[in-house]
Amino acid sequence: MAGFSELIKNFDRTRDYVREFFIYGFKVRGDFDRKSARSYDDEKRRVESWLGEYLRYDTTSRGKQVAITLNSSRISENPLYRALESRSFTDNDIRLHFLLLDLLADGTAHSVRSLTEQLAADYSAVFDEQTVRGKLREYAAEGILLPEREGKMLLYRLTPETPRSLFAEIPALAQAVQFFSCLPEFGFAGHTLLRAAGLHNSAFLMKHLYIVHTLESQVLLQLTDAIQEQRMVTLHCFGRRRMGHTCTVVPLKIYASAQTGRRYLICYQPDFRRVNSYRLDYIRRAEDAGACENYAEYADMLGRNAEKCFGVSFGHRKKGNSEYTMRVTVRINMEEEPYILERLEREKRCGHVERTGEELYTFTVTVFDPNEIMNWVKTYIGRIVSISGSPTEEARFRRDVERMHRMYSRKEEEDGTVQ
Repeated sequence: MAGFSELIKNFDRTRDYVREFFIYGFKVRGDFDRKSARSYDDEKRRVESWLGEYLRYDTTSRGKQVAITLNSSRISENPLYRALESRSFTDNDIRLHFLLLDLLADGTAHSVRSLTEQLAADYSAVFDEQTVRGKLREYAAEGILLPEREGKMLLYRLTPETPRSLFAEIPALAQAVQFFSCLPEFGFAGHTLLRAAGLHNSAFLMKHLYIVHTLESQVLLQLTDAIQEQRMVTLHCFGRRRMGHTCTVVPLKIYASAQTGRRYLICYQPDFRRVNSYRLDYIRRAEDAGACENYAEYADMLGRNAEKCFGVSFGHRKKGNSEYTMRVTVRINMEEEPYILERLEREKRCGHVERTGEELYTFTVTVFDPNEIMNWVKTYIGRIVSISGSPTEEARFRRDVERMHRMYSRKEEEDGTVQ
């Protein structure tokens, strides 16, 4: 029977597990129904080896729940990068890796044939010449080796530049890499360079470090490639049902929320003939579905529709692209609270603000989904004079205010009872 290994063959399965059990799901062992309980134990042990110091265990009536708990502004490196470093390899892969690098450590260039012969002569390691050639090409593509031409023969040598030598040659480079290792776009690359040089980020902390972006990096790369090449993709998404669902879309843009850190794919969905959005962490994978002939037309459609989106909602599919004009009037004392107006102007997005009376300012916006603006509008409670627009949102706002009034207006009697 095969023993436990921390290495993983398929990152998609690990991503799925971390997402469902450690970040969003708060599930227990009994909820793992894809394979045996042994598989659950193996996956759990792998994640614990990467994230042990950041895990919280809670015992409930359903069983033990495990979740990641950390203050992202207090960590200098994303712990989920360890999952990306845990890819499995065969015995021949790791053997060939060290033997080839040992032979090439003399700094001279070698041909494929000479390296194959030296492997057999020096280490009694017999490899097919094609296997050695494939490994050398792989390392040349990674930048570990430099290919050189000598007549018709292709030679390989170790690259003289390493992260350690570059950081020694350019002292300020290490600090620059430490800074950019905090950013999602360069994070894993920076983390890898620092580790190769025996360094770590000891200088910078990022207030809003969203570690879950690591789980989306592969999907994000697939989508940005499709956007650049103007191609369609088939999305395989997580869902309430075990297998989720699939759909074919035309990727147009990637949006990122400055409030929650969530990232969204904005796309045209031919099945519904409308622009739609999908959260990246709900996308399992994206597969190429061919070129899109009308890409420019769909991009123009997004440009027109984006003017009526306060966030990423393009309205309800069943209702079509209905538009709602919302007006919110607030009272602002400019002598004591000028910053309120400044904030209103700064955060208005696709709306506009105008003065409509003595100390009265009205925010007006036309959107597909008025529900998107309501959480933001509620941050002005205490200053709101009136709201008009969507009857549904008006009624919901009044119900919320009335319920909050009842909750906070209760009086405590001398005997401790609450009226």
